Amino acid sequence: MVSKVSNKIDVVIVNWNSGEQLFQCVSSIVESGDENLAKTFVVDNGSTDGSEARLQSFTNVHLIMAGQNLGFGKACNLGARQGRAEYILFLNPDAAVYPASLTSVIEFMEKPGNQDVGVCGVQLKDESGHISRSCTRFPTVLGFLAHTVGLDHFIPKLGHFMREWDHASDRSVDHVIGAFYLIRREIFDQLHGFDERFFVYLEDLDLSRRVKSEGWRVEFLSHIQAFHKGGGTSDQIKARRLFYSQRSKIIYSYKHFGFFGATSVLLSTLLLEPLSRTAISALRGSLSSVKETWIAYGLLIGWLPKWIFKGQTAT
Repeated sequence: MVSKVSNKIDVVIVNWNSGEQLFQCVSSIVESGDENLAKTFVVDNGSTDGSEARLQSFTNVHLIMAGQNLGFGKACNLGARQGRAEYILFLNPDAAVYPASLTSVIEFMEKPGNQDVGVCGVQLKDESGHISRSCTRFPTVLGFLAHTVGLDHFIPKLGHFMREWDHASDRSVDHVIGAFYLIRREIFDQLHGFDERFFVYLEDLDLSRRVKSEGWRVEFLSHIQAFHKGGGTSDQIKARRLFYSQRSKIIYSYKHFGFFGATSVLLSTLLLEPLSRTAISALRGSLSSVKETWIAYGLLIGWLPKWIFKGQTAT
């Protein structure tokens, strides 16, 4: 048994129009009464729904008003810089901790033999008790190409989402999603946090890749649970969500796959994926999804020349 410790964790939550979910998330942290908790930082990315106003009733919650939507990674970095605790927990506003979540995860991190664990995540359950498939492999060129035409739905191991695994056991993984992402501040600071070129999506996976490249382990803990609704505020902006997802995929590819591999991902994303998405949406009779797909790709095509001319493909 690990001896009791205190003030070990800073929690960072990024809010953008999260409504009641944000209040429930912060309430779960406060009500846990966990002695490991140092401070909770909520970075508000220019919300217009008043969701941040309800936090004023919490005494140990520090609200940081960004005044605009900085993006997820940049806002996380801003929040993380405000604290000094040994661990940082990045928690989505559509997530919530259970009473033992924080204590249990710290006990795991501080067990003898776990000093090389840099990141860990826990088993996430939704309202119905369903276990989320929250771990991933590092993407590959082949995996991204398979996803372009939907082949990963038929052969799950081609994709980076670990849908074929029930997430009912502890194991070392490549990545745990950022809904509940605990990282040692030591390694977070060493790697300069999240890469702010990712506005949203894949910034957490990119960080996990850099963590593992430094020799640290990433662990998934099925015996510790937290709540995660999933979708979050991105459900409100489906076309823009697809745009940011595709944009991050391109940035990730040029960062990690080399020029030729990344360019193959870029071309398939621009030439094949809009057609496959349109066909699937049309077969389902969802004209709104067809419209959202083409709005998203219009945004992507508008962004791409600016990104190329800045020399970003050379990263």
